[in-house]
This record gives sequence, structure tokens and C-alpha cells, in this order.
Amino acid sequence: MPNTSLRRTIVATAPWAAGLAAVSLTSLAQAHVGADAGLGHTHGTFGSFMDGAAHPLTGLDHLAAMVSVGLWSALSLGTKVSSSADARRLLSAPLAFAATLLIGALMALRGVTLPGVEPMIATSLLAMGLLVATRTALPTGVGVALVAGFALFHGLAHGQELGGHAASALAGMVLSTMALHTVGIGAGLALRHRSRWVPRIAGAGVTALGLGLLSPATAGAFF
Repeated sequence: MPNTSLRRTIVATAPWAAGLAAVSLTSLAQAHVGADAGLGHTHGTFGSFMDGAAHPLTGLDHLAAMVSVGLWSALSLGTKVSSSADARRLLSAPLAFAATLLIGALMALRGVTLPGVEPMIATSLLAMGLLVATRTALPTGVGVALVAGFALFHGLAHGQELGGHAASALAGMVLSTMALHTVGIGAGLALRHRSRWVPRIAGAGVTALGLGLLSPATAGAFF
């Protein structure tokens, strides 16, 4: 059972995550979304924030990656979650993903480009799906570096679509990303000792999505 520190962390983040998820779902239904529109171009500050919050939900690749990071972070913990160090480890990869996604988006806003963005996004799904399915535990530093590397390319892809009120759209996007991580963490904590097959099926699904995207993404990037 989680100790007092971890329980407080979960209790503190759950209402915030639920609120952000509700905002994101509302904006998905009401706001003008889509990569071709250009985030932040067609709305004021608040509308751009809502567009940014909805944006991670409009692409299955981004959504699956963000939820998978949280899911894996919870599933890969040891059999006992009993210290503040466990709580920090639980949150390290999701926070690294959100922070590096922000960096990648800011790089894209400044015109920085890297080759192979779409193949790397597909690879991130393949890798995270395998980690979820196998519940593989990595050293904290290795896990953070791996997740941050993938997040950089997700951020570059998102940042290429920003314009106008870019800061507002980016703020919404990062908060929505953190909410999706929290959803994954909650699901992972609930499933850790209750089901072996649900995480395996979920991980296999994300892996299959990554494989399905990898070939066309690679062809599009290099041919």
C-alpha cells in the first residue's frame, strides 16, 4: 500500500487532473482544432489556450504516448510503494516528458528542425508499448532520458503547428499533457495488483499502433 506521502501526492493531483481532462474534452468538442488550422492563429488568448489543451487529444499517436508514459511509470514500480523516493520515481518520467515537450515546442517556434520527427514519434509508441506490456523497470535516469528523448520529437511536431497566441496554446498543451500522464498513472496504480492482462493488452495495442505508423512515417521522412 502507498505510504502517506504517495497517497497525498495522488489525492492532490487527482482533482486537478480531472478538471484538466474535463476542460480538454470540452475544448475538443467546441474549439476549432486540427493541424492544418495552426494552433493559436484563429482565436484570442483563451481560445488558443483551449485549442492547445485539446490538441493532444486530437491525435491518437500523441494521446497514446502520453497516457503510456504515466501507465508505465506506475506499472514499473516495485511490488511495494512505500516511500517518498517511490513517489518521486513515479513522477520523474511524466514530468520529464512534459518539460522536454515544452522545450521541443519552443525550439520549433524558433525555427529549429530535426530529421525523422514522425519516425521518432512512431518509435516512441513502439517502445512505450513494449515497456507497458512487459512492465519493464529501468533505472530512473535511463527511463527519464528515454522518455525525454521521445518527448522532444513530440514537442517539435506540436510546435510546428503553433502561431499567433502561441504561448497560450502551448500552456494549454502542456497542462493537457500532464493531465494525460496523470490519467495513465491512476490507471497504472489501479491495475498494478489487480490485472496482468489489461496492461499487456494495452501495451500490445500501443506497440501495434507504433508499428503501423513507423513504415509510412519513415517513408515520408526520407523519400
